[in-house]
Amino acid sequence: MRFETLAVHAGHTDDPSGGVAPAIQLSTTFARDAAGVPISGHTYIRESNPNQAQLEAALAPLEGAAAALVFASGMAAGIALLQSLPPGSHVVFPDDVYYGFRDAAHDFLPQWGIASDFVGMEDLDALGRALRPETRVVWLETPSNPMLKVVDLAAAAALARAAGALTVVDNTFATPVLQQPLQLGLDVVLHSSTKYFGGHSDVQGGALLFARRDDLFARVEHARHLLGAVASPFNCWLVLRGLRTLACRMAAQSAGALAVARALAGMPEVAAVHYPGLPEHPGHAIAARQMSAFGAMLSLRVRAGREAALRAVSRVRLFTRATSLGAVESLIEHRATSEGPTSRTPQDLLRLSIGLEHPDDLIEDLRQALAP
Repeated sequence: MRFETLAVHAGHTDDPSGGVAPAIQLSTTFARDAAGVPISGHTYIRESNPNQAQLEAALAPLEGAAAALVFASGMAAGIALLQSLPPGSHVVFPDDVYYGFRDAAHDFLPQWGIASDFVGMEDLDALGRALRPETRVVWLETPSNPMLKVVDLAAAAALARAAGALTVVDNTFATPVLQQPLQLGLDVVLHSSTKYFGGHSDVQGGALLFARRDDLFARVEHARHLLGAVASPFNCWLVLRGLRTLACRMAAQSAGALAVARALAGMPEVAAVHYPGLPEHPGHAIAARQMSAFGAMLSLRVRAGREAALRAVSRVRLFTRATSLGAVESLIEHRATSEGPTSRTPQDLLRLSIGLEHPDDLIEDLRQALAP
């Protein structure tokens, strides 16, 4: 079954009412029969619930996964996996990993007895040098946030496997529409389903997709159960709704982003455009090999520096000045401001999430906003 068809039908179950749209089951507790056996297989919402199970059943085949777990947020998903590691473990992160995980590595991993290092994983030799006997996880982002760096997933997975480490990749920017990491030999895929899966800036969630239903899956599921980072039934329902249009949204938004990136590359006010769909991007060839399109996220460097970048953000008319990404409306942000005082993002960088508006209108908006 082709992806577009699978996205529409995955996780579908027949409703006794005949309703075409799935029902929302808001109950927090579930009945047992006279013998004490759960009637539906569910007992309490923190352990499981029908909408959560339906979303997990829908997500797994989209990534070609053996199993899925959904969470209250993308951060909750990633942290649950890190919490499943034993003390003494070592994790290798990208040098421009999402800032929330950088802060978590600094603030929490040492308390859990876990060490970490940060390397530029587009340099496979640097990744190889960072691996230790105690390395348990190699954490990847490609394209990365916000620099849009590209990592050779198959090659990175091979290095990690040879060192006895698992690979986890944040596939939020690409989605399974454009990139299938498990098919390239990775072990776990992470998503912030707040972004493209939901697609409408109205739901928060996260997900982990596992190549195998093994001990790692069981440990992460146990952490979710006891520590409580579960997704609500209504949020699961909203994400499932978003999945049905994911393929067509990603196609349109990726095409729009490519048009915007090409236009920005020709504007004198722009010093650089970070978008893997441009041939001059250092990771273009790798991205073309492991992605079917280049996504709807890009960043640019404003030639005149920080103040000019901030001025451009203040002057946009169509773009919404907001963080996050992946929804139908286009967003712009001065990324270092959004990340706060620990940010390592260049001060002249603006991050764009391209929505479903006509790209020519977005280009005109950026042109007038960047003009001196």
